[in-house]
Parts: sequence; C-alpha cells; structure tokens
Amino acid sequence: MTTRSRELGTTRTTVVLRNLSSALHAMILLIAAVALYLGVSLIVERGRVWTDDLRYGRPRTTHLAGFVGHSAESAGHPTRFIALNLERQVVILELPGGEAAQVRHLPGPYLFGAHEDLTPVLLTLRDVDGDEQDDLVATIRNEEIVYLKRSEGFRLPTAAEQLQLLEERAQ
Repeated sequence: MTTRSRELGTTRTTVVLRNLSSALHAMILLIAAVALYLGVSLIVERGRVWTDDLRYGRPRTTHLAGFVGHSAESAGHPTRFIALNLERQVVILELPGGEAAQVRHLPGPYLFGAHEDLTPVLLTLRDVDGDEQDDLVATIRNEEIVYLKRSEGFRLPTAAEQLQLLEERAQ
C-alpha cells in the first residue's frame, strides 16, 4: 500500500491567528520602544537637574566678580554680583568693592512655567552700548537682560536706550 501525502489547505482560523500574532508582536515592540524612550528621557532630565544642583545649588545661585569703576574698588577689591532664583523671582545683588554695607539690589524678572525655580541665572560683564564701560548681562535660558552701567550704578535701559540697542544690534 502506498501512502500519498497531500497538502492541506490553510484554514481561515490559521490565517487570523497568524495575523493576530504579528499584530501582537508589533504592539509589544511599540510599547517597549515608548517605555525605553520615556525611561531614557527621565534619566537624562534627572541627570541635568542633578548636575545643576551641584553647580548652582538650591536656590539657584551664581556669582561674578569684576572691576566696573566703582569708587569702593580703590582698595583693589572687585565688585561682586550675586544672582539668585528665589522661587522664580530673579534677584541680583551688587556689592561695590565687595563691601556688604553698600549692597544694592537690581530688579529681576519673575519666571513663569513649570520648574522655572530650577533655572540658573548666568551673569557676564561686557560693553553692550558702546560707551567703553562694562554693562551687566543676566542670561536666563536663552534671554538676556541688560543692566547699563551709569554714574549712579547699574540700571535697566530706558525705552529710548532699548531702541538704540536694538538698532545697533540690527546693523
């Protein structure tokens, strides 16, 4: 007796199970990819906050020392600037010649948004208006706030000075 084999046709149930299995594998891979992305993003963000904690502390604090032409600097001590982010309120303190008795307060902006209390305020001294005196520039995220150096100290520019600065920057 000879045995003949013949090919069995695939049933509709078998095709549906194969398609369902492929879709299930694709969904598992998609969920795994999203979970991996979220996990890596969380680790990167926590790492950034941790390094900022080490660098700037809590509340976020930075300082800068420089000679800006104050009479209190005559003893050879530079003027010290301290920038604080106190619960989203930026505060800049100026100590002419390092003298704590002569401390001055410069107004800063209030920061809006989630986690803005963790944003550091960076300070630099550079001549912004071309008068050959260093001006104080506070950088918060990608924005700069300029405090012009005048005889009475540092102050925010007037509307006319802002317009002049914008025109100079456009050239």
